[in-house]
Parts: sequence; structure tokens; C-alpha cells
Amino acid sequence: MTSRKIALIAISLAVVGPAAAQSDPKLPYWASISVDEARMRKGPSPDVPVIWEYRRKDLPVKVVARHENWRKIEDPDGTQGWMAARLLSRTRTAIVTGEIRPMREQPDPAAPVAYRAEPGVVGRITECSAGWCRFDVKGRRGWIQTDHIWGN
Repeated sequence: MTSRKIALIAISLAVVGPAAAQSDPKLPYWASISVDEARMRKGPSPDVPVIWEYRRKDLPVKVVARHENWRKIEDPDGTQGWMAARLLSRTRTAIVTGEIRPMREQPDPAAPVAYRAEPGVVGRITECSAGWCRFDVKGRRGWIQTDHIWGN
């Protein structure tokens, strides 16, 4: 295959993947990294350069496009790139943003504080409604306001 054909295929993958995803009603959706080490790439192929290497299992990501066995993701910092679908899980997680945030016993700003979570802490979320999510950080559970986390 000539280098021109390879370039045209690469361009079409970059254009067709996101363009097709724009009409997909199931996008975007939340996922999390399911392995201890995962690489984000510039395009949907193991042959394109790595943009970033993640070493944080359960980190939440937003899936914004699909192409075959690849997913275009956005991380909590807003960086976008492609990751093999096998490295992702539908397990819902979130990361605490801003400052130290209270995790309350009930989904109410007046409820007692069960725990406090520092920025960057990742936990699993099981249910969200009315601006609150049930947040579990290694067995420490509480309700956290949705505007205090990214990944919901």
C-alpha cells in the first residue's frame, strides 16, 4: 500500500469516526478506565502516536465518539483522544473537583457530613438525582453534590 493510500485512510478514519458519532443518540456516555495502565492515542489505531498514558484505574472518562473497537474519550482535564474499547468499563465513577468536598449522610446540604473528599479522589457512583450522587470511595459512602464531581 502506498503512503498516499495510508494517509487517505488515516484522514478518513479521523473524519468518519467523529462525524458518524455526531448522529449516534447513545453518545456521549460515561465510562471509566478498567486497567492499571492505558494509552490514549491521536487516532483509532495502535499505529498512531500515544498522546497520554494513564496509570489510574477507575478514572472517569466521557466517550464522545466510536470507531470499530476504539472510543474517542475526554478525560477530566478536557484532553481528547482515542482508546481501545477493551480498556474501558461502563462502571460509573467520578472525580472530586475544586476543593475538599463534604460527603453527606443524606442528599441534603443540611445533612450531617459522613466524610470529606479531597480534590482528585475517585469514587464509584451508584445513583444520581436532584443534584446529588451516591459516592463510594473504597467503602466510605455518602452523598455528594453533582457540581462537586466530574463524571456524572
